[in-house]
Amino acid sequence: MPVTGSLSALVASLWLLNIVLDTGGQLAFKAAAGDPAAGDGLARWRHMAMRPWLWLGVGCYVIEFLVWIAFLSLIPLSEGVLLGSINIVAIMVAGRFLFGEKLTRLRVAGIMLVTLGVVIVGVGR
Repeated sequence: MPVTGSLSALVASLWLLNIVLDTGGQLAFKAAAGDPAAGDGLARWRHMAMRPWLWLGVGCYVIEFLVWIAFLSLIPLSEGVLLGSINIVAIMVAGRFLFGEKLTRLRVAGIMLVTLGVVIVGVGR
């Protein structure tokens, strides 16, 4: 049964854990895929398969799947998906700091809009 009112401690904990696991998985995949020593073609895939980053990413996603199911069992799907979109912001910011990826003015504006939307959905619960 969906929880009404503000976010419960359990829902908030599952939401935060989902953010951490999704962001961690994406960052691990980026670290695995961005290794310049990986080579090309099949050799690249073999190299990535031997690196712990790829498997850390897979592990994060397996656990995130379970957390996401638990999260969605407590709130309506429409709210869960909107609240889950904050992952995009976390990944973009982490990509900037860990991989030196560029944040243009337009991307920063997008980050702010997504964050505002998540706040509105979260407060409106």
